[in-house]
Amino acid sequence: METLQPADIAYWLFLISLGTTLGITVGAIPGLTGAMLIALTLPLTYSMQASEAMMLLVSMYVGSVSGGLITATLLRMPGTPASVMTTLDGYPLAKSGRPGRALGLGIMASFAGGMISCGFLVTLARPMADLSTKFGPFEFFSLVMMALVLIATVGGNSLSRALFSGLFGILCAMPGVAEATGEVRLTFGFEELNGGLKLLPVLIGLFAVSQAITEILHLGETAERIEVRDEKLFPPLADWLQHGWNMFRSALIGTWIGILPGIGANIGSVAAYSTARSFSKKPELFGHGSEEGIVASESANNATVGGALIPLVAMGIPGSVIDAILLGALVLHGLQPGPLLFKNSPDLVYTIMGTYAVANVVMLLFLLLAAKHLARLVDVPRQLLIPVVLTFCIVGSYALGNRFFDVWVMLLFGLVGFGMERFRIPLAPFVIGFVLGPVAEANLSAGLMSSGGSWLPLVTRPLSLTFLLLSLGMVAVPLYVRRQQTQPG
Repeated sequence: METLQPADIAYWLFLISLGTTLGITVGAIPGLTGAMLIALTLPLTYSMQASEAMMLLVSMYVGSVSGGLITATLLRMPGTPASVMTTLDGYPLAKSGRPGRALGLGIMASFAGGMISCGFLVTLARPMADLSTKFGPFEFFSLVMMALVLIATVGGNSLSRALFSGLFGILCAMPGVAEATGEVRLTFGFEELNGGLKLLPVLIGLFAVSQAITEILHLGETAERIEVRDEKLFPPLADWLQHGWNMFRSALIGTWIGILPGIGANIGSVAAYSTARSFSKKPELFGHGSEEGIVASESANNATVGGALIPLVAMGIPGSVIDAILLGALVLHGLQPGPLLFKNSPDLVYTIMGTYAVANVVMLLFLLLAAKHLARLVDVPRQLLIPVVLTFCIVGSYALGNRFFDVWVMLLFGLVGFGMERFRIPLAPFVIGFVLGPVAEANLSAGLMSSGGSWLPLVTRPLSLTFLLLSLGMVAVPLYVRRQQTQPG
């Protein structure tokens, strides 16, 4: 075993600190997202070792979720979708003359939620990976189908839009060589499509370019800022004790919601916020500056990060859009995500876990030092910011294979992402469908070859049947409930 050198440790700490601070900074700018930052950074990690790349990307993930609380509290503009619930109580509390109190509670809850979910990541990932090694190809196919259905059923207010998005993602993953036959399909005469659509240009287009288009349409918008005076942001021990149970309960909710593929931090914060209100002795304060609401929202949305990493490292199933990008990063570095990751690259798995823990500490320190100043980032003219973002988009897509075809793919999916959001079609089911579609096809093909072409093992193998029945139930129950609601009387 190699002896760690101080220079190596210093470099790793630098990467984690850089990633976390960049993530917080981007998360604090309304309109920019963690998915955009990580997608743009991915090409820069090609020359890095896989462990170093994951340090940078995972720490960006942690920072981007945390940074949104700054503008949500001081500007009433959630920097990230996960901070929407924080806006409901953070801004009223700040406007009432206690902005430092609002920020301090949010920072405290963010750190607590992250560290609690880190404990679950460390304890649950290995058992889940060991369990999933017992899965055959039919079980993995059924599991992926269940994940896709789950994503569709929670991917927005409209089940039909979410299903369309997921199926569209699977369709876009089909050009190239067919897994079962080895034949080239759906290339429409473009030789560049023989290898399929690359993940990186698609992601950059969907999130970065589409967001840039949206920002161009909203140039000139401003928001009223609340100044933070010389207030101490770090809450005293009494606050930790007072809100301790709420933080733990909300972190628990966030972690388990994070484990479910495709739901995301925004749903986690909504669920924890609603639970906190139900158990609160002062529910009437929620939406008017409730400290419990801030704690519940921030604890849960940071905990979803650790929860979402569990199925990623244990089974190779991304729990969120950013996890899908991280899954792509592992593939780009020649690693096989899933249960064998613990066996083949255990050091990388523990690097991800360690990075997550250290990034939460860095996040706490950076926010305590810089939270008062980060709200000024919203003053950066979008006329300057958007050209820089678009330049990084083009360079990142071109660097993937040194061909302009990927740039055109990126621009096309920028328009696709913009159009989907205008019609309220969620992007998460598309991305997860695009990533998991080939996985489902590969496992189904392997299963059919092992069974001589018989589909019966899908329903005769207990685990496979269980996953399929759960999938059917997750589609049938919402449809039944909606039908009952629409019936007269």
